Amino acid sequence: MKDAALSTESPTLAAAPAPVHLSPNRKAWLRLRSNRPAVWSAGFLALVLLLAIVVPWLSPHDAVHGSDAQFAAPSLQYWFGTDVHGRDVFTRVFSGARVSLLVGAVGAAVSLVIGVCWGMVAGYVGGRTDSVLMRVVDVLYALPSIVFVIVLITTMEGFVKQWVTALSPALAPAARMMFLFVGLGAVSWLTMARIVRGQVLSLRSRPFVLASQSLGASHRRILFRHILPNVIGIVIVYLTLTVPSIILYESFLSYLGLGIQPPAASLGTLIAEGASQINPLRVFWWLIIGPGGVLALTLLALNFLGDGLRDAFDPRSS
Repeated sequence: MKDAALSTESPTLAAAPAPVHLSPNRKAWLRLRSNRPAVWSAGFLALVLLLAIVVPWLSPHDAVHGSDAQFAAPSLQYWFGTDVHGRDVFTRVFSGARVSLLVGAVGAAVSLVIGVCWGMVAGYVGGRTDSVLMRVVDVLYALPSIVFVIVLITTMEGFVKQWVTALSPALAPAARMMFLFVGLGAVSWLTMARIVRGQVLSLRSRPFVLASQSLGASHRRILFRHILPNVIGIVIVYLTLTVPSIILYESFLSYLGLGIQPPAASLGTLIAEGASQINPLRVFWWLIIGPGGVLALTLLALNFLGDGLRDAFDPRSS
């Protein structure tokens, strides 16, 4: 009887615990944590963001006003040296990094809002609406993006700058920043719209969407409660990869003199100022190495983080 009781209880005692099924977001987070380059890149970006916020406020050197220490080499007093006006390059680099990161964040936000809404409407509605919306994207894609941005910025500056200056001269730098935001935002959402549209086209015929439609759910509820959560992964991935391209655009435009204007600085303007001081007699290398190194490492970290997010949210990369 005792043996029979043990044999009866043994299946219960030997039963393995029920497997814990992780959610897709939890699995993506675990995959991202195991990707060391992506984790290190996220830590580096957090450090750059912290320095961009803290350094301009806590540095003993002014980022705008000059001093007598002209072209001082890197030292314990001036970590990245000084420029032609005696300004501390270290302070100016992270003051410029704050502007560049702000431009990248605004461009990514424009890409997120316009691109996601445009692509979701085109993919979900379909038909003639889809054709019209995507033809607009194709027309904008046909234009060389950097040339389109340059023409747009110069056109807006020609029409609006006189009004802004007449209204208040102090608003002129803010107007130039706004022109830059509008110009970069005009081309940043195109690829996002195409990607989201393709995802929505594949999702709108899925059983869970058809079931919601048959139950009388509104189009808004279907879009934002059923379709959007299923495309948010690819949106986050591409958003991370959009930021470095926008920062690079801004740096190039600032290098050409169409971006941030002195005495304000971005990483692009600092590189342009450093390049203008290069001559056959003496090369002030720290004027290029400082802002160029921070820009290159930031773009590299953003790309590594974007690749890590892409691998984490891809269900096939288990």
